[in-house]
Amino acid sequence: MGELIRLAMSNFTLTFFVFGVVAALIAIALKPGGFALDNVAEELLAYFILFTVAIAYFYNFVVHVFFGDVAASFIGWANSPFQAEVGYASLGFAAVGLLAFKGNCMVRLAAILGPALFQWGAAIGHVRNIAETGNMAPGNAGVMLYSDILLPVIGFALLWFKRSTDGSGIPGGAGKAYG
Repeated sequence: MGELIRLAMSNFTLTFFVFGVVAALIAIALKPGGFALDNVAEELLAYFILFTVAIAYFYNFVVHVFFGDVAASFIGWANSPFQAEVGYASLGFAAVGLLAFKGNCMVRLAAILGPALFQWGAAIGHVRNIAETGNMAPGNAGVMLYSDILLPVIGFALLWFKRSTDGSGIPGGAGKAYG
């Protein structure tokens, strides 16, 4: 069991993404109208933001600020004061994500855009580090690298899906504006 927990926490971006999907499916099943497209779009986006942004970035804050040596080792880099800076930036992303959980379109866009730019920048740094040094540490390659690239794409796709279903329950939404 301890090994499973270690695996889940060392691949926390994937773990929290999966938790978000499960929470969204439960919320959809319990919501009036169930699996109507507008319900699916709302809950997938909301729980993506709650788990993949708010909770995952809070976890990242804790790890980088209070366990910076562990985080640096996991990435395959030397520890430095930069660990705390990444941690505090993560705390900011977590706070915006929490506000965006049930927020409007613009705050949700902000909750996805900031971390997306951070993750894509991190992915570039990881790929460069792999090319220059061969660093294949778990925090530099593998799940972390792929999630840095793919999670923002999923976030933007969910935001588009939500916008496209607003008001009518069908893609292209003929009803109210999402705002």
